[in-house]
Amino acid sequence: MTDKRYHNVFFLGAGGIGMSALARYFMAAGKNVAGYDRTASDITRQLTAEGMSLFFRDDEALLPEAFTHSGQTLVVFTPAVNEDNRLLSYFRSNGFRVMKRSQVLGEVSTGHSLIAVAGTHGKTTVSTLIAHLLHESNTGCVALLGGISKNYNTNYLHAASSRYFVTEADEFDRSFLNLFPDMAVITSADADHLDVYGNQSALKQSFGDFIRNLKPHGKLFIKEGLALDISPVDDSNLHHYGLSAGDWYAGGIHIFPGHSVFNLITPSGQINDLTLGIPGIVNIENAVAASAVALSAGVSPEALRRGLQTFKGIRRRFDVRFTSEQTVYIDDYAHHPNEINALVDSVRKMYPGKKILGIFQPHLYSRTRDFREEFARSLDRMDEVILLDIYPAREKPIEGVSSDMIFSRMKLKHKKRCGKEELLDILSGKVPGVLLTIGAGDIDRLAEPITQMLRKTLKST
Repeated sequence: MTDKRYHNVFFLGAGGIGMSALARYFMAAGKNVAGYDRTASDITRQLTAEGMSLFFRDDEALLPEAFTHSGQTLVVFTPAVNEDNRLLSYFRSNGFRVMKRSQVLGEVSTGHSLIAVAGTHGKTTVSTLIAHLLHESNTGCVALLGGISKNYNTNYLHAASSRYFVTEADEFDRSFLNLFPDMAVITSADADHLDVYGNQSALKQSFGDFIRNLKPHGKLFIKEGLALDISPVDDSNLHHYGLSAGDWYAGGIHIFPGHSVFNLITPSGQINDLTLGIPGIVNIENAVAASAVALSAGVSPEALRRGLQTFKGIRRRFDVRFTSEQTVYIDDYAHHPNEINALVDSVRKMYPGKKILGIFQPHLYSRTRDFREEFARSLDRMDEVILLDIYPAREKPIEGVSSDMIFSRMKLKHKKRCGKEELLDILSGKVPGVLLTIGAGDIDRLAEPITQMLRKTLKST
């Protein structure tokens, strides 16, 4: 922060993936950092081990004494924190500087060469891969990521000598309009967050506003065919990328269960036989975007080759948790119908002939209501589906909205509705060809129990 008054930084919603990355940034900067969250998690336990003071009851009496001084404490909150939160009310009523995470991210990225990755899906993989490519090349970067990198076991990377700052540019609540990038990537602009935007046209307008935030002579890398207003960017700084078309694209693609091989076609030539260390056809397109940015930032073709091959991916992004001759278990963050479609497409290509059992936890009442037809169609593309209750996240219940809105529209013969607490009993003894857990809520907490169950089941067969 440019304001040096604040020795202390307090996080409301500290366990969130974006908040925890920012907390780590301030801890690395030598600030006194503390926070609150509703429940403990792997992330909060890791933050505590790294030196952050955390508590889990909405009570200002639990604040460490140093954090009760308004003139020395910056308060950062996430939109997931309800307006009736006691701690939030306390800070606002007592003269503290209270800022949204997106505003703080805009401030801390100022003064760097900012690489910001936007899009309704794909941004976590692209931004994490960009950060990895920069680190593998010794160019380095500061990176605040939207997922836990498997290479580094964290969502925060730091290289003091690098001028680059890599982050996701989140469209929710128009957060990305606080960022002013030197290089921007836009992966997608599907209809989403309609509780904020109302319609896709308004969402696309916001992406246009983000493009206008590019610094003078800033570079834009945009997916081929994406219909957005790119008029502020001149041709010399405009780069289209795609899986099979654009200024940057992939050729000679070969898909394997654990990795892919492809040629990268660039505006200045071709780099052949690149190995991407994670599976999935959609990840080749993500790798094209990340490679275009990395090469534009000065990464050499040799370092690019090494970085792509050593990339291990991100937890909960096509995260292969268990594999054997009989079954494969993949945990994935997909929470939009188009993301589920991409996940199923990748699985069908990688494991032809295997039947897919998908377990889906819808995320948000509003998203379930707005995309109930699309969710039903995307889930019907699997062989069997177990549908869980909605994970509300920041939302309060909406009358008449439940997972039944999706379930009743599904045409799939083999479908089941159940609560999360029933799931392990239902799965007991099952050995599906491919098992998927899908969703952006707390379904990930079942990943380890499911993995252990599969190990036990297959050991006894």
